[in-house]
Amino acid sequence: MTAKPFATETCREANPAGQRHKENSPPCAAVFFAVLCALFVSVVNPVFAKEAAPLAADPLTEKRLMAISAELRCLVCQNQTIADSNADLANDFRREIRTMINQGRSDQEILDFMVARYGDFVRYRPPMKGTTILLWLGPGLLLVLGLTVLVRYLRRRNDAISDSKLSPEEQRQIDALLTPSQDSQGNKPQ
Repeated sequence: MTAKPFATETCREANPAGQRHKENSPPCAAVFFAVLCALFVSVVNPVFAKEAAPLAADPLTEKRLMAISAELRCLVCQNQTIADSNADLANDFRREIRTMINQGRSDQEILDFMVARYGDFVRYRPPMKGTTILLWLGPGLLLVLGLTVLVRYLRRRNDAISDSKLSPEEQRQIDALLTPSQDSQGNKPQ
């Protein structure tokens, strides 16, 4: 048996009249063409892929932008820096920071501007001062409070449990449960 060069000839050989195998199935040539197109697109498409171009023409500016962005919190996401966030507000912040970098402002001036405009909350690591002391000490205080409440509860619960004497009937029931029983022939279970 010799191999056929094209799948369409094999289909014609299997069905010489050119009729469809089933009423709703496509002809073999159409299936072959669709598979060929899918393979072509999947192989050729990555060839045209490119690295994402930085938004700033100067890589040093982009590096400064990322360093400053890592210090600022996204006000929409609140658990991401604006360097990590894809929110529109984070994009606006990055654009504003890029503009200030191009104007020649220092990193500290940019951070001070953002804090003056949005408050200490915009800093991903807010500074320790009177208005942010609760942010820094709050989790520790809550932990100590929770442990104190737990210890007091456990002590009160232990004090409420009292050792009481068992009645003779209760003692017999416990002894019956704890001693090995014998079956009807006097054998002890193993």
